[in-house]
Amino acid sequence: MRVWIGMIALACACSAQAAPKVAVIDLAYERTVEQYIHVVSAQSAYREGYYSASGAASYSEFEAATSYIEQTELRNFTGDIKGELLRTGMFQLVQGTPYTDSYKGDVYDVIKRIKAGHFKGADYVLFGTVSDIDFTRDVNELANTDSYSAVLGLTLVANFSLINTKTYEITSAFSAMGEGQDTKLVNGRDIKVALNRPRVVRDVSKALGEDVANQLSQQLGGAGYQQQGQAPLRNNLPPDTAPQILR
Repeated sequence: MRVWIGMIALACACSAQAAPKVAVIDLAYERTVEQYIHVVSAQSAYREGYYSASGAASYSEFEAATSYIEQTELRNFTGDIKGELLRTGMFQLVQGTPYTDSYKGDVYDVIKRIKAGHFKGADYVLFGTVSDIDFTRDVNELANTDSYSAVLGLTLVANFSLINTKTYEITSAFSAMGEGQDTKLVNGRDIKVALNRPRVVRDVSKALGEDVANQLSQQLGGAGYQQQGQAPLRNNLPPDTAPQILR
């Protein structure tokens, strides 16, 4: 009996270790930063005991416009991705080293980061890059009323690759999207309209995590994953019956 219990425990331990370990990286993101400098300096006409009768001063101006690309990671949208991946039961998750300003490499060079040991213990790295992020704010008039609808929306689209840390092979690739919005009805008596930006970000993060987990499950052959609140797909049509002649 003890032998059987030991074998069952060993089998359970092996099955628990069978799930590959994945490091989920914060979404890589770059933006163009523009700087404009305008300097005006005035120099007095009085210097070293000399004073011009006109009393005029000399002015000089300097202006310059520069732009550069800033690379970073968005850290607000991976928490729900990790949670949904754990819920599928297909993976174990390990924590990787986040990208910081002290790291001088390219945020998109994930292979270099793997070789540098930023994801120790991980069999795979889920690498995501932001392809589009858009905040929108609209005010729409409601017909036949004196009210308006104020809408704050956010859409985030990211491209993902699941990369083998040993062979650098891409085993899964897809794009995922998260959307969210907050709507309030207002009228002319409302002095200030406060739309809930944190709730919009939360909804986008949740939708993005569900989309990522769903697509990974489909591409890697995972079975049984179902988003929360989503009814299982069934064929609810009645069975076919033989035709009858109505008289």
